[in-house]
Amino acid sequence: MQSPIDSDRRFFGWTRVDDAEVVAPGERLSWPRTVGIGLQHVVAMFGATFLVPVLTGFPPATTLLFSGIGTILFLLITRNRLPSYLGSSFAIIAPVTAAAASDGQSSALGGIVVVGALLVLIGVIVHFAGTRWIDVVMPPIVTGTIVALIGLNLAPSAKDNFEKQPVTATVTLVLLIASIALFRGLLGRLAIVISVVLGYLFAFARGEVDTSGIDSAAWIGLPHFQSPTFAWSVIPTFLPVVLVLVVENIGHVKSVAMMTGTDYDDRIGRALAADGLATVLAGSGGGSATTTYAENIGVMAATKVYSTAAYWVAGIAAIVLGLCPKVGAVIAAIPAGVLGGVTTALYGLVGIIGVHIWVSNRVDFAKPINQFTAAIPLVIGIANFTWAIGGVSFGGIAIGAVAALLIYHVLWLCGRWLGTAGVTAT
Repeated sequence: MQSPIDSDRRFFGWTRVDDAEVVAPGERLSWPRTVGIGLQHVVAMFGATFLVPVLTGFPPATTLLFSGIGTILFLLITRNRLPSYLGSSFAIIAPVTAAAASDGQSSALGGIVVVGALLVLIGVIVHFAGTRWIDVVMPPIVTGTIVALIGLNLAPSAKDNFEKQPVTATVTLVLLIASIALFRGLLGRLAIVISVVLGYLFAFARGEVDTSGIDSAAWIGLPHFQSPTFAWSVIPTFLPVVLVLVVENIGHVKSVAMMTGTDYDDRIGRALAADGLATVLAGSGGGSATTTYAENIGVMAATKVYSTAAYWVAGIAAIVLGLCPKVGAVIAAIPAGVLGGVTTALYGLVGIIGVHIWVSNRVDFAKPINQFTAAIPLVIGIANFTWAIGGVSFGGIAIGAVAALLIYHVLWLCGRWLGTAGVTAT
C-alpha cells in the first residue's frame, strides 16, 4: 500500500490495478468497475441518508445534493486519500425536531450551521494539537452515554409514527428483521432500504401513499433551498451533537486505517474540519448535517476496494439525484407507518452504538463513577427533562450531555483528591 505522503503528490493520479485482492485509496480498478463500486456506495448510503430529511421535514433532494457536495469537499480537504462518504447524521434528528417545533425549521438550520462551525474549529485544533485532549475531556463512558441518550431521546417520535398506521409499521418492522435474517453480504447491509421499499409498496396497496406531489414534480430541476436563522434558545440543544460527530469521524478514520494498514492519524483534523465545513454548507442551504458513514465502511470491507475514485463516483451520483425533484417527491411521500416501523429499530440502534462504545472500550461499570455518569443522563435524555432559564429552554439532550460531562469530571476529581468511591469500585 502507498503511504499518504507519496500519494499526495499525484492528487488525482490513481494507479490502475486489475487483479489486486486489495485496492488502496490511491489506486483504482478500470473505470466501468469503479463506477459499479461507486454506485454500490450510493445504494449503501441511500437508506439512512434520505430517512433523516424525511423525519425532520427537510427536502430530501436538497439533503442528497449537499450530501454529494459534502463528500467531494471531504475528498478535496483530505487530499483525496481518505475514503469516506458524508451522509445525513441521525444525531441531529432530535435537536432539529425540537427546534423546528419551537422556533421554526430555519432555526433548526441555524443550529446545524453552528454545529458545523464548531466541528471545523475542533478540526483545526486537532490538526495542530492531536486528539489526546479529546480523550481526556470525553472518555468512552461520557461519549457512549451522550450517543445513547440522543438515540433513546427519539423513542417517542418513533411511537407517534408507529401508532398512525400500526399495520404498515408492523409489516415494515417485520420486513426489516426478515431482511437481516435472510440476506448476507451487501443485501444484508441494505436491510433498511429493502424494508422501506417493500413497506412503501405495501402502504401503496393499502392506499396510504399520497402521490399528488410525485405526479407534479419535475424530472430535472434545482431542489428547494432555505436560509438559516439563529435562535439562541435552541442552539444549546445542538451542542452535544458536535461531540457525537467528533466520535463518529475519529472512529471512521481509525476503521479505515485498520482496514488499509495505513496510519491516518495525521488526517483526523482534516476529516473533522471537512465534515464541519460540509455541515455548514448544508445547513446554509436547507440540508441536513453530515457525518462519515459506517454503511460505506461495510461496502469497503466486503469489496476490499478502498479507492477514493469510487467515492467521487458516489458523490457525483448523489448530486445528480439531488437535481431530480421527482426522486425527492417519491422519498417525501413515504407514509408514517413505514417511518414508524423502521425508526423503531433505527433509533434504538443509535442508542446501541453508545453501548458499543462502552463495550469496545471495556468500560468498568463496577465503578460508581461510570455507573452514575451513565445512569443519570440516560434518564434525563429518555424522559426528555426540560429546564428553562432566562428565556432559554434546554431539552433532555443538552441537559443530559452536560450532566454526563459534569458528573464524570466532578467524581473523578473528588475521587482522586479524597480517595472516595467516585473512582474506585466499592
